[in-house]
Amino acid sequence: MGVRAPADKRFHRSHIKPSRRRSIWQQGRRLGRTVVILALVGYALHRATDFVLNASMLAIDKIEVEGLSRFSEGEFNALVNLLHGQNILTIDLSVWRNRLTASPWVKDVEFRRLLPSTIQIAVSEKMPVGFGRVGERLYLIDEDGVVIDEHGPQYGDFDLPIVDNLFVHLDHGQPVIDSARKKMHSRFIGALERRPELLRRVSQIDVADPDDVVVLLDGDGVHLHLGNLRFAERIHQYLEMVDVIREHVPEIDYVDLRYGNRVYVGPSESKSLSPTVP
Repeated sequence: MGVRAPADKRFHRSHIKPSRRRSIWQQGRRLGRTVVILALVGYALHRATDFVLNASMLAIDKIEVEGLSRFSEGEFNALVNLLHGQNILTIDLSVWRNRLTASPWVKDVEFRRLLPSTIQIAVSEKMPVGFGRVGERLYLIDEDGVVIDEHGPQYGDFDLPIVDNLFVHLDHGQPVIDSARKKMHSRFIGALERRPELLRRVSQIDVADPDDVVVLLDGDGVHLHLGNLRFAERIHQYLEMVDVIREHVPEIDYVDLRYGNRVYVGPSESKSLSPTVP
């Protein structure tokens, strides 16, 4: 019976499976391909960005504007001329919007890019609704009571009511508005904008009392106390009954319309209330 000599462990072969060696090699190949692809994509993006930033075909060469009425066209063009030559895709239009809305006449601005090289600008101008009075000075104001400009000869064609006591005083030459009176003035204008035939008849508005708007109508001279709601309805009510009132009180100082169907009339010669007109 033969004796088998024990194997010498020093000469054991390393047991690395062939499949595992192939897996490591394949992973290396995939990683290499990924690196190459990323490099190519990065280069392509760089070239595309460089093209976009420098392409002459994308330089703004045409500006179309709509909505200008009171804003001087020359002044407007002076503001936007620097848009010419800018890249239409990369220019920050919010900066230009802020520049334009800084003008007292501009309420809002919308930009539209038309590739390859045209910018459209739609301007919404403020709507003047009256002249706010502070002492002897008048200021053109919009529906929110915001000052557009100081009154001057250029506004001689504006047939707008004078608004008293909207501004409390001047601070360094600029009118300071009272917030409660501003709110009431905006409500009054908003209500009568739906009745333009009545708004056109208003010649003077007094908001000294935020809970009681007092108005004068063209050619009338009677102070109408309207309270803080139903403005158009109460002006219409007065116009319907004014002839009847004058039969009883020929010279009228004020008519108080704040109490529904009960109307109080103050004669010019006395500040006491006259009998109620039903």
